[in-house]
Amino acid sequence: MEWLEKFNKVFESKVRLGIMSVLVVNEAVSFNELKELLQLTDGNLASHLKALEETVYIKVQKQFMGRKPLTTYKATEAGQKAFTDHLQVLENMIRQNM
Repeated sequence: MEWLEKFNKVFESKVRLGIMSVLVVNEAVSFNELKELLQLTDGNLASHLKALEETVYIKVQKQFMGRKPLTTYKATEAGQKAFTDHLQVLENMIRQNM
């Protein structure tokens, strides 16, 4: 099973798949927007974002809007490629099992 070797373990989590799905189609998304879209707790979302940041699949930007902190996330080129490649592996796997 050649496709299994190309399977990206970073995306085994449905939460990380969801995060990347949102980030690859948007320029940048705030923590609160991701939390609301994916219906996650702060802690759960934060831990998955940290894992994606450590793999350099996303980058974080922290700034202030007025006096409030605003944290936004953006998919990196490497993250977009890894995600697209992973989706291709899943698609190939589905086609082979039909």
